[in-house]
Amino acid sequence: MKRLILALVLATLTVAARGELLIKVTEGRVDAVPIAIVPFDGDNEAPEQVSAIVEADLHRSGQFKPLPAKNMLSRPHTKDAIIYRDFRVLGQEYLVIGHTKPRDDGRYEVTYGLYDVGRQRELFSESYSPTKAQLRDVAHAISDRIYEELTGIPGAFSTKILYVTHNRGAKLPYQLQYADADGHRVKTILSSAEPIMSPSWSPDGSKIAYVSFENNGKPNIYVHDLASGQRSVVSRERGINGAPSWSPDGQRLVITLSKDGNPELYMVNVNGGGLTRLTDNYGIDTEARWMPDGEHVVFTSSRSGGPQIYMLNINDRSARRVSFEGNYNARPDVTPDGRYLVYVHRRNGSFNVGVQDLQRGTFDIVTQTNMDESPSVAPNGSMVIYGTQRRGTGVLEAVSIDGRVKVELPSKEGEVREPAWSPFL
Repeated sequence: MKRLILALVLATLTVAARGELLIKVTEGRVDAVPIAIVPFDGDNEAPEQVSAIVEADLHRSGQFKPLPAKNMLSRPHTKDAIIYRDFRVLGQEYLVIGHTKPRDDGRYEVTYGLYDVGRQRELFSESYSPTKAQLRDVAHAISDRIYEELTGIPGAFSTKILYVTHNRGAKLPYQLQYADADGHRVKTILSSAEPIMSPSWSPDGSKIAYVSFENNGKPNIYVHDLASGQRSVVSRERGINGAPSWSPDGQRLVITLSKDGNPELYMVNVNGGGLTRLTDNYGIDTEARWMPDGEHVVFTSSRSGGPQIYMLNINDRSARRVSFEGNYNARPDVTPDGRYLVYVHRRNGSFNVGVQDLQRGTFDIVTQTNMDESPSVAPNGSMVIYGTQRRGTGVLEAVSIDGRVKVELPSKEGEVREPAWSPFL
């Protein structure tokens, strides 16, 4: 419930943009779980169709194969009305029923239940009392609950995605925006005539850090509070100020500075104080990401002759190389459990997203496009969102950590790049 409340707060912030991201599942698991989500009683009269959002969420995960409503033999809305045989003969393993009803106080009553078709029993049921504006948040919360119940992994449907859009010819062509994980309810955080780069979420999702060139075309690093809209400059050193990454405790950033001539990693407090140099090497060190333990960061370095991924101990400053497949590996991110590294890998002239298992030492390419960049891992570790090129335009796509599920998220307008998946809210 705490996550839902914070998500509702975020949903009210800033001004909605004109366009939303579209969602298209291009490849799902062949063993996706059959599930029947019966249209909720009252959904057609509500401003948001809760059951349709839940169906889209679960379908988008690639883990589930929802039954089209037109193929249902019956459409129960209460537990007593369920005829399990109707869903068993259609090969369904699970069933979701519910209703969305307006209340006299202006709120809605949303009640639903999840049922095991084979065992003919209720797994759980829940109720919510959202306002009109909160119906979509409730739908995502329902999706999260169902996903976790059936997979054992927390759902990430209530999270947000942060990204930069570029609309050529516009007076303020660069926009920093965020949206629900399904691409809806786009909010604009910042509009600028100059480029915006490297957005990054704080661990609690209340703040973001990013690089903006709005100060006479020079890169500065900002921290932006989403609730108040207030922001502050964390670094405006001479030369490069780039690639901010939040520490797990939300108190520090690792950044890239070239103030002494060579791009190196530095650590700085969120208020801009306590600047500490972390690397001192002839190569270029950049694009750091904190490991979950708060004592290590992974980063891109050219110290071996070409870009490779290294891991740095921030206490003793020791660094070791962790990527060895090929001669180009860059832009690392890490799963929340610290097991998998995700980064851009070049093979045969194509730039793809690769996943390295730090425990087993395996490495796999999980995308087939050829200009992939900026991978960002979902907070449940199941999916990776990244930027790529389609027909000469920057778009966002997502892929499961095992490469078996692929999703396109094209924008209705402009190019989209530099995605960052939020933490759990």
